Amino acid sequence: MSYITGVGLLPYGKHEGSSTIDLMSRAAELALIDAGLKRGDIDGFLCGYSTTMPHIMLATVFAEHFGITPSYAHAIQVGGATGMAMAMLAHQLVEGGVARHVLVVGGENRLTGQSRDASIQALAQVGHPTYEVPLGPTIPAYYGLVANRYMHEYGVTQEDLAEFAVLMRKHALIHPGAQFHEPITVADVMASKTIATPLKLLDCCPVSDGGAAFVVSYEPTSPTKIRVRGAAQAHTHQHITAAPALSELGAEIAIARAKQATGIEISDVRYAAVYDSFTITLAMLLEDLGLADRGEAAARVRAGHFGQHGAMPLNTHGGLLSYGHCGVGGAMAHLVETHLQMTGRAGNRQVKDASVALLHGDGGVLSSHVSMFLERVS
Repeated sequence: MSYITGVGLLPYGKHEGSSTIDLMSRAAELALIDAGLKRGDIDGFLCGYSTTMPHIMLATVFAEHFGITPSYAHAIQVGGATGMAMAMLAHQLVEGGVARHVLVVGGENRLTGQSRDASIQALAQVGHPTYEVPLGPTIPAYYGLVANRYMHEYGVTQEDLAEFAVLMRKHALIHPGAQFHEPITVADVMASKTIATPLKLLDCCPVSDGGAAFVVSYEPTSPTKIRVRGAAQAHTHQHITAAPALSELGAEIAIARAKQATGIEISDVRYAAVYDSFTITLAMLLEDLGLADRGEAAARVRAGHFGQHGAMPLNTHGGLLSYGHCGVGGAMAHLVETHLQMTGRAGNRQVKDASVALLHGDGGVLSSHVSMFLERVS
């Protein structure tokens, strides 16, 4: 048994003059304050990777800088799924008695600390070094291939995909820390620049500076108790040229394992936090996770199902698409927002009921998946 006891989140966008370590430290300090803990209470530490600071020992570099001496420290690398993978590992470390309070941190100055070309080159390396990278595809190109196949198989249109961008922007409008605060329409998405057919600019998440952190503990440190009920992973492939059929991707496997491990069904879930690097990512994951039927997720968006006041509120901070994406910290913002919703601290974004939450992270090109359930307990 473990509990999320504190969270910290920076605004995403530009943080001129801030390094990766600066951003991680600020987020970590916020999480410790929120948990009511001191640095000396932390005996476990997890962090992700940074493309702007690719140190081979980032976990201990940060620990030294932040002034902690954990008995367990580890840096994790599974792409966009890293944040959720760290949450799962922290839960297991606490359950196993390895650590009592695990600090989990992700952050990066990817917008101001890295050139456009360097960012593109770094991220493109998820492709196969022989069969993909030499041909020049970027991350959007890989997801564009997936989107074309998905649209072909399920009769989904570009306008359908645009609905997800519009929803995430609507949610971001009421979060002061979001990178974007300008409302958009389906027509705006369709009129934006083509990045990788069929994906438009507004179908893609931005590049951001930012940081996020949370603490996983063996017991609650505040009256509102948010328990990690359980989690599961699935890793079906790394490279898009080796991916299985759309109906056999890892999200379906991960969620099935998580449901089996926890006894929780999708019908029990009241709030969802789902990875959304591109509109196609969100559309497919919602359907793979059982939150919508095949090809029907966009229709549910149009019907208000995933809105703040809908039956299944989703990514109420604006997600990667509009809150922003700073690498590992990007998806960690989903967990922070979930915790705020579950503890009734989301302000004007507060949903009616967030007693049981489903979180899902995706890394690579739908390659690595982590599904997790959280519940509020009395």
